[in-house]
Amino acid sequence: MAFLVKHATVYAPEYLGVKDVLVVGKQVVAVDDKLTVSLPELETVEAKGLVLTPGLIDHHVHVIGGGGEGGPVSRTPELMLSELVTCGTTSLVGVLGTDSVTRSAQALLAKVRALTQEGVSAWMYTSNYALPPSLLTGSIRTDLFCVPEVLGMKIAMGDHRSSYPTMDEFMRIISDIRVGGMIAGKIGFLHIHLGNLPQAFEMFDEAMDRGIPIKHIRPTHCGRATQVFESALKFARKGGILDITSGGSSFATPAKAVQMALDEGINPANIVMSTDGHGSIPRFDDKGNMVGLRTGSVSSNLREFKSLLSMGVKPEQALPIITSNVATALGLADKGFVKTGGCADLCLFDAEFNLKHVMAKGRFLMRDEAIVVKGTFEE
Repeated sequence: MAFLVKHATVYAPEYLGVKDVLVVGKQVVAVDDKLTVSLPELETVEAKGLVLTPGLIDHHVHVIGGGGEGGPVSRTPELMLSELVTCGTTSLVGVLGTDSVTRSAQALLAKVRALTQEGVSAWMYTSNYALPPSLLTGSIRTDLFCVPEVLGMKIAMGDHRSSYPTMDEFMRIISDIRVGGMIAGKIGFLHIHLGNLPQAFEMFDEAMDRGIPIKHIRPTHCGRATQVFESALKFARKGGILDITSGGSSFATPAKAVQMALDEGINPANIVMSTDGHGSIPRFDDKGNMVGLRTGSVSSNLREFKSLLSMGVKPEQALPIITSNVATALGLADKGFVKTGGCADLCLFDAEFNLKHVMAKGRFLMRDEAIVVKGTFEE
């Protein structure tokens, strides 16, 4: 199937102006001012007045559900494909969390592969909060090499639910990730859940002093506490990735945290956002008792992008935080951009950035705000 999108205002994510975009199969094959094309089964899509962007990328989603800290009843449900489509997310990385008993890396891999078959692109981090790691093959290096979907490993630090790794344990893990990435032809990185304590950054600094490149160290939830955010800013000034969680708790709104980072002179290319979608969000009474739970939404990246626009940030400055910056950080060369040879993951918005159409891998999943491709078990 081929599509010719005509007269769209393109943010690639840099502003390109009004362009035509030709999609053949799963790829963008041309982006130009006026394209004249003759192909079998070509469909022309008139996009005058619409804004075309890359599909959004979310690199922290609990696709098989998170939670569990409040007992079995608090385990959040699995993600459904339509949830991603309604917010323009066409690529994601699945994660595990606190529960290393009832949630396994094998189940995560199965869900990641299911979502990929259903229409989006999905990868995963092996393991969860616990040590020793919960791996697919029993080896970090082998997980990275033998499982194409594995981009790195997850761990928790600076959190009361973490396994409190020693410096030597941390070095062994990060060294295995570095070597495994080399062998597999991937970046290879440690995706680190941060709690409210900033001490983990001291271990990051020591690892770098011992020769570990900063690209392998990827803290997340950097905006949940003021002290952690301040340490994360120092980390980003050294060239590290600053990941702000757009869903869940934060010392400031996620968009405000991004704006603060920009005001502090952090390289915009090093700032990303992720949703923590399908993690559990508890509610507590004034005595600290949990009185309710809700499921974190995968739509929060799009919401906070719009918040950045309302704060005066230009689309070409805000879009990379949820598209090209993430793709580059993950080492996904054909994702995150509208470019010739890139994957045809595209969103079309109206002038107020209300989502109208979503395309993933050259196939429309949403047209005229209606979902046209749903997950296997969705009615």
